[in-house]
Amino acid sequence: MAFELPSLPYAKDALEPHIDAKTMEIHHGKHHAGYTSKLNDAIGGTDMEGKSIEDILANVGSNAAVRNNGGGYYNHCLFWEVMSPNGGGEPTGAMADAINEAYGSFASFKEQFSNAAATRFGSGWAWLCVHSGGKVEVCSSPNQDNPLMSGVGCGGTPILGLDVWEHAYYLNYQNRRPDYINAFFNVVNWEEVARRYEAGK
Repeated sequence: MAFELPSLPYAKDALEPHIDAKTMEIHHGKHHAGYTSKLNDAIGGTDMEGKSIEDILANVGSNAAVRNNGGGYYNHCLFWEVMSPNGGGEPTGAMADAINEAYGSFASFKEQFSNAAATRFGSGWAWLCVHSGGKVEVCSSPNQDNPLMSGVGCGGTPILGLDVWEHAYYLNYQNRRPDYINAFFNVVNWEEVARRYEAGK
């Protein structure tokens, strides 16, 4: 069963003014579609065919085509879902408790996450991950790597991810990555992040 490009869970312009419709159109319709197609090409006829994307990434090793395109596929699937036109604000309940326990406050977490995104040199991602037992951790990874891959960042299960490749923000923010990072917090879907937290812990 080949991997398929998921539909966006909202209209392309739904995240404006924080993320513009043209960026969403290109990012989802060209970049994510490209990763999906190239992933299917890379695993076709191999023992990876038919496995879950999580299994593939956990055992990817140094296969560059699968690593880059599988990571690109998985990372973007998560990215669209952890954003919402009704997002923003702060998490509540167990998700808030986990952040407060790890970072002291939501403001401190936001600063650490923003710093991980801002200081990732070149292209990559910032992550919030959950470990077995419920501890959360912020890290970043280069290119389309993610914490499901061995030896990358914090390990654990990614529950929030921010794409800091230039294609994710350059049309609207040019070289102002910190402005894009700040805008992202206005669209974070904390309900979805909390759901992933519960599943991942």
